[in-house]
Amino acid sequence: MPAPQHENDQHRNVRCCVITVSDTRTVDTDTGGKLIISRLEAAGHLIHNYDILKDEPATIAKHVRELCSATACHAILLTGGTGLSARDSTVEAIEPLLQKQLDGFGELFRMLSYEQVGAAAMLSRAVAGVLNRTVIFLMPGSPEAVGLAMDKLILPELGHIVSLLAKPQSDA
Repeated sequence: MPAPQHENDQHRNVRCCVITVSDTRTVDTDTGGKLIISRLEAAGHLIHNYDILKDEPATIAKHVRELCSATACHAILLTGGTGLSARDSTVEAIEPLLQKQLDGFGELFRMLSYEQVGAAAMLSRAVAGVLNRTVIFLMPGSPEAVGLAMDKLILPELGHIVSLLAKPQSDA
């Protein structure tokens, strides 16, 4: 549920792009990506694009830059590649692209995760930020983590974030 003061400042029908980063997932086995899509659609948002990409930083960065350069996408939600293994490189691919970071997303995600998984929550490198007025969320690959991020953090504020990014820049 969004903060009460944000209720009237919600962008409806946010156009979203969903990316699963995995060397092994397919459309049939991508439970995290499907969960993101189902939660977005249930909230009335639109799926503009859905992809499964190998955990290759250059490919991930290029694809996200292309999606952000098109005005058709308000939000990009990525799942996978945020852990500590050698192949987990989503954070390294996306963080350098961000013009603004939403540090609170990762901080709150780890706090909420701690309630579920204990000290293992510190292993999460969940990140969020903005590139070209497009909000980008990086979530772990587990369906439990995706559900937590979507239900507790992303969906309650997605419309408000997109509304803020859509407002004209001031000359101040």
